[in-house]
Amino acid sequence: MSHPVPGSPSPARRSLLRGSLAASAGLALAGTGLAAPAFALSGRPRAEWGVQTGDVTASSGLVWVRSDRLARMVVETSATESFRRVRRHRGPLIGAGTDFTGTTALRGLPAGERIHYRVTLADPDDPRRTSEPVVGTFRTAPDRRRDGVRFLWSGDIAGQGWGINPDIGGFRAYEEMRRLDPDFFLCSGDSIYADGVLHPSVTLPDGRIWRNVTTPEKAKVAETLDEYRGNFRYNLLDHNVRAFNAQVPSVVQWDDHEVRNNWYPGQILDDARYTEKDVDVLAARALRAFGEYTPVSTLHARGGGREGRMHRVVRYGPLLDVFVLDMRSYRNANSPGRQADDTTGILGAEQLAWLKRELAASTAVWKVLAADMPLGLVVPDGAANFEAVAQGDPGAPLGRELQIAELLRFVKHRRITGTLWLTADVHYTSAQHYAPERAAFQDFAPFWEFVSGPLAAGGFPANALDGTFGPERVFVRAAERANLSPMESPQYFGEVDIDGHSGELTVRLRAEGGTVLFSKVLRPGLVGQ
Repeated sequence: MSHPVPGSPSPARRSLLRGSLAASAGLALAGTGLAAPAFALSGRPRAEWGVQTGDVTASSGLVWVRSDRLARMVVETSATESFRRVRRHRGPLIGAGTDFTGTTALRGLPAGERIHYRVTLADPDDPRRTSEPVVGTFRTAPDRRRDGVRFLWSGDIAGQGWGINPDIGGFRAYEEMRRLDPDFFLCSGDSIYADGVLHPSVTLPDGRIWRNVTTPEKAKVAETLDEYRGNFRYNLLDHNVRAFNAQVPSVVQWDDHEVRNNWYPGQILDDARYTEKDVDVLAARALRAFGEYTPVSTLHARGGGREGRMHRVVRYGPLLDVFVLDMRSYRNANSPGRQADDTTGILGAEQLAWLKRELAASTAVWKVLAADMPLGLVVPDGAANFEAVAQGDPGAPLGRELQIAELLRFVKHRRITGTLWLTADVHYTSAQHYAPERAAFQDFAPFWEFVSGPLAAGGFPANALDGTFGPERVFVRAAERANLSPMESPQYFGEVDIDGHSGELTVRLRAEGGTVLFSKVLRPGLVGQ
């Protein structure tokens, strides 16, 4: 299939958001059955890739847009979708240096309210020449506990050769998530597959044909900055993604496939597909593209994504703090993981110290540790090395397990309540309960880890468990063989619902199609569950 031609975005909404949101148009993808453009304004800037919001708190958030030319970004916010009364936020002049992407910080927003916004792009030489406004909406975090919080999480998007398939409606799990209308979405990493080449068609084992929308940037592994940018643009070609982004703010982290499979700092590649062998060079380019295409507060705070860090705390009212971890940028090399002394681990010493401080200072009822990799699941990297924390030895902590043991001990001894681990990465969904009475290392309080994904990628069988921290697999739903396409295996996402009155937190593991596979209610105020 040829490179699709984008038009204008289409953030459809449920009945409460009919009108201006439902009126915007979608990208035109020739031959794919996706929406055609509703307008074309000659000589004016165009916002063809939709809008996004990210890292929304009780009083602030980031709004993202991409122009087709040099333009000034202007955001207007209102309490109503009629925009009868607006507040104007002057954004940056966006141009080629950021691939014509830009973000505007919104501050001084009312807590716990529905915010309607519209983005306009203005010609810098003639401000009267403006784009058609692109509209979106989001809810700010509550400042009252009784309001409750509900969010979704997943990861792993456009992976293993499975891209946007117009025959099945594209990334249809996004539309299912949009209809649930969560407060926000936590993307747990592998938001793109920069190393994942897409072919126009793939023949499945049963003879059916999977068809991919293709672009030049997805025809090879990403190495240049423009190729990384093209991978982020690819996901935005999907009308489900754009509609979701216009309605649901995101909290996004990265894992390996934003750069390349199983990468770590200092790695030199032995891979014929790459002309650039230095992973640090690739990671710098990937991080810049990530910052350009994703509204992450700590990246946009300094240098528009050229500097800054991925790990941060997103405070979502009195009930919830989300601790977004970066298990890529500071890790040591993948290895057999048997070293008896390891201060670098998977987080790095500085990030671990930061996490301890923030956890100890948090007053939120629930503290979600958003990890881009699981703790007790054995994730190999080749025949001898390991990619995540666990390394298959059920005994005392070794290698990267030492750092996690230190963190778990800290949580127990500081009596930090309400911790919960969420992740994706392994391309199936499961619930693990960790308890000291089953563990080789016992100086920690019990906790839960929930896994959900992929959102739009291949499904894989379940990984083995490592007994060091005593995990018990309470639930699992996984593919029976490696790399099942989304036509053969459902996609998965999780839901977290915190009741504002009782403070109880309910986790639901969901399968595409509306099925709740597993549910668990956790009580507030406990060091361990």
